[in-house]
Order: sequence, then C-alpha cells, then structure tokens
Amino acid sequence: MRAIIRRSVDKEFITPERCWILESWNEPTDSTLSIARARVEPGVTTQAHRLRGVDERYIVVAGHGVARIGDLRPERVGPGDILAIPAGTSQQVTNDGMTDLVFYCVCSPRFTPDCYESLE
Repeated sequence: MRAIIRRSVDKEFITPERCWILESWNEPTDSTLSIARARVEPGVTTQAHRLRGVDERYIVVAGHGVARIGDLRPERVGPGDILAIPAGTSQQVTNDGMTDLVFYCVCSPRFTPDCYESLE
C-alpha cells in the first residue's frame, strides 16, 4: 500500500448529477470510506439525491453556494464549511457564485453507485 496518493486532474469526469468528480480515494479494499473532490460550475444546481446506507460529509474548499439538506432551510456555504448529511437524507447544492464551488465528499461506508438514488 502506498502512503501518498496523488490523483491527476485529467481523471475528473462529469456526472449525471451535474457536477465534476475526481475520485480521490475509493478502494474496494477499504470499505470504511471514500473521498471524492466535487466541482460545481457557476450557475449549476446539482441533481437532488440521497445515498442509501451511506453518511456523507462535504468539506467546502473554494467558491460559494446554497446547500439544501433534508428538511432544513437552504443555507449559504463557503470555504471551511462542513456539511453533515446522514444516510438517506436528500441533498442538493447550487453554485450561485462566479467561480467553481469545490468540495470534498467523504462517505462512510465507501460510496458505490448502487447507493445513489436520484430524487428527480
């Protein structure tokens, strides 16, 4: 196992969720968690969705936007904010700024495509 993991930005891909994803850590040998960098372009609202059986934390590192989590009122987010999203809770983010909204998604247990449920 390597101690330092570097992911090339050219591995970033667009999702049907309307955001760009760079898988930072999502290994079948480590079922405890996954980490992905998400990037939402200005003016874009991500697809409303929830993760079955997976708790998620967003760590905002750049940009600004509005987060909608479950039944809570929408709230502005920016660098340094952490969004705690329990398993099965609806979530959606809008980038209402002029630059990319960038955040890390930390999922536990690890994200797999079968846990994703679109709410649109």
